[in-house]
Amino acid sequence: MSSGSIDADKYSVAYVTVPNADVGKTISHGLVKNKLAACVNIIPQITSIYEWKNEINEDSEALLMIKTRTSMVDKLTEFVRSNHPYEVCEVISLPIKNGNLPYLKWIGEIVPDKE
Repeated sequence: MSSGSIDADKYSVAYVTVPNADVGKTISHGLVKNKLAACVNIIPQITSIYEWKNEINEDSEALLMIKTRTSMVDKLTEFVRSNHPYEVCEVISLPIKNGNLPYLKWIGEIVPDKE
């Protein structure tokens, strides 16, 4: 079977905004090298509109879509916070509830479970 349900708490996708693709590449390479993520997609040229310090801002950014184990999200977050230029960086994650089982198995093979 090529698709189906998995344990909802086993794998997650995390989203991180970065000021540009170069910062995204640096963080992404570090995440994969350190086995905190199996794969990171860098989605260029998004526009973010948000309130910060009582002002409405509109910035061009890139978005990192990070596939990992749920058990590694805390370590992933700490890595991003330590390597991100923003004062407060976005790191949010959602559980992967279903998908291509061989791909999900691959995530588990690349990213070790939390020790």
